[in-house]
Amino acid sequence: MSPPAILVVAPMPAFPTSAGNRRRLLTTCLSLQRGGFAIDLATYAHEDQIYRRFGQHPPTDEAEAAGLFRHTFRIEPQGTIPLTTRARGFGIDDWCPDAVGAFVAWYGQAYPETRAILVNYVFLSRALEAAPPGMLKLIDTHDRFADRQRQYRPFRAEPNFFYTDRAGEAAGLARADIVLAIQSEEAAYFRTLTDRRVHLLPPRFLARRPFAAPTRLTRIGFLGHGNDPNLFSIRHFAAAWSADWVPGRPELVIAGEISNSLGPATSPGVIRAGYVPRLEDFYDDVDLVVAPILMGSGLKMKVAEALSFGKPVIGTALGFEGFDPVAPAHRLQTGQAVKDMVLALASDATGLAALTRACEALFAGYNKGAEQAETDLLAMLPAWDADTSGPDEPASSDPAQPATFLVSMPLRHGRLACETSLRSDLRDHPDLGRLIATERAGPPGAAPYTPLRRRWFARAGAGSSGTDQGIDQGTSPETGQETGQETGQETGQETCLAGLHLALSPEWVRERRLPPSLRAELAAELADVAADWEAEARLVGLTGEGALLALSLPRHLAFGTHPNAAFQIGASTREITLQRVTSLNTSLGLLYTTARADLPAAPAALTFAGLEPVHAGPSKILFLHDDLIGRITILSEIASAEEPLP
Repeated sequence: MSPPAILVVAPMPAFPTSAGNRRRLLTTCLSLQRGGFAIDLATYAHEDQIYRRFGQHPPTDEAEAAGLFRHTFRIEPQGTIPLTTRARGFGIDDWCPDAVGAFVAWYGQAYPETRAILVNYVFLSRALEAAPPGMLKLIDTHDRFADRQRQYRPFRAEPNFFYTDRAGEAAGLARADIVLAIQSEEAAYFRTLTDRRVHLLPPRFLARRPFAAPTRLTRIGFLGHGNDPNLFSIRHFAAAWSADWVPGRPELVIAGEISNSLGPATSPGVIRAGYVPRLEDFYDDVDLVVAPILMGSGLKMKVAEALSFGKPVIGTALGFEGFDPVAPAHRLQTGQAVKDMVLALASDATGLAALTRACEALFAGYNKGAEQAETDLLAMLPAWDADTSGPDEPASSDPAQPATFLVSMPLRHGRLACETSLRSDLRDHPDLGRLIATERAGPPGAAPYTPLRRRWFARAGAGSSGTDQGIDQGTSPETGQETGQETGQETGQETCLAGLHLALSPEWVRERRLPPSLRAELAAELADVAADWEAEARLVGLTGEGALLALSLPRHLAFGTHPNAAFQIGASTREITLQRVTSLNTSLGLLYTTARADLPAAPAALTFAGLEPVHAGPSKILFLHDDLIGRITILSEIASAEEPLP
């Protein structure tokens, strides 16, 4: 008999657990599993889109999630998620598109035995309205979002995450039966907004290392995600730490995604360790952790995580909000005060021992409260009734599917291959090469909302006239060892990219590691994929290096500078360079089409270096941005002198 199930909907994946919101998602799911519930996790790929829009490969591991949860689902965004608003705040539903509610409605029919639904963040609360009658509805708030933008004013910055007003937040909370708060201050605030039951649920952190007091400090650490509160806080702290650093003082090690967000500059006494695959390696390498947090809401997961590894922590009162701190080292007011405290204790073995004891007591008290909160939550959830249980494995679930290698037509300068799997974390395949694209939808014949995806990889090398036998027979072409994965035969249906909706990898615009000749061949393969926008262009002039085109393109691309890559598609496909974009004032009467409401057109003139006029007929340009594919058709005629640019 199946255990009772809870549907969890989140705008971020659970793995890799590289950010505080992912840690919160995972700890909540583990709490429910400890209570005997099976978890069906549906990821609305909100964060994935944002990573792609900023030219990064999304850190998502669908395979690890599938190993922990009963079923996993993926909901693809259909439009661009707005990161800013001209209004005083976002509407409560601005970040919850129809697609999320449509999934919940579908799920309710496919899995009628599920008794509860939990959505992460109040901005997804609209999805609760699609839940079947009788299903218990929960919101895990993570943070307070009303008037969040005010925290940015001291930094003269604007938020690029969700914020709303009290009325909007109250309307979202009213859709739930139970509202989960991550820390006590926010629980008290939510109770002023809603008559729904507000339950304080701090995340449980199991002890990973015993506490051990250092006798002196040689390295202090900060591990964090690249969000605004972390970025503003550690940037100020690192600048203060480096300003008068001298050899002999502790070094500051900054690790995690925040390292990349800080930029490439180096500073005395500051080490940027980058992404760390194993948390143990980071915490074993530092003596003490700092939390000089100056802004933000919710619970600072980095503090609880450091304590779980037995590390003493010094931080601001905001950094320890929700932990009920007592020690002065946990209630500091500024980053400078954190620095001063670290330096005062750097060679003070007695003081470090006292701090470590205070941290151990703080962690024990925190976890005791978290365990009781978990017990109380589980008591609120519906008991399982065996008479209404569904089948152990609903028919709509995906069977286990091994990865499938599919080799496309050989290329002159390398090889293009496809893998169908849950291995969304791959950027460089050990056998197939470099990731170039991922299909946005599931593979043909897969179940609805499957996280399975087809991914295309390319490897440079001499081309051949047949299928690579090493891969075709299920072995690594480099080692000759069996891969343990099934392989498919080369067929037009499996390898043709025409018409597919693809998300491109950072290789195209930001990284460009493949040889130019192979990139050009791959661009020719992508020439007929589904485009986000298409436009006709007229050749209006030639330059010493290329040509000038007049056309309409997505409005935001007509202003400012945007990383891009462009290829002239033809008998000899070549990469060309966009040199200049000039906005125009008059409509050009040229065709512009898109199915997306968030890509309105604007007339512009584009100057491309390397573009060669083609007089025999229309030619095409594949115009790529971080998360957009555009296709430009250059009309064969050249504008006459009587047709000047508007």
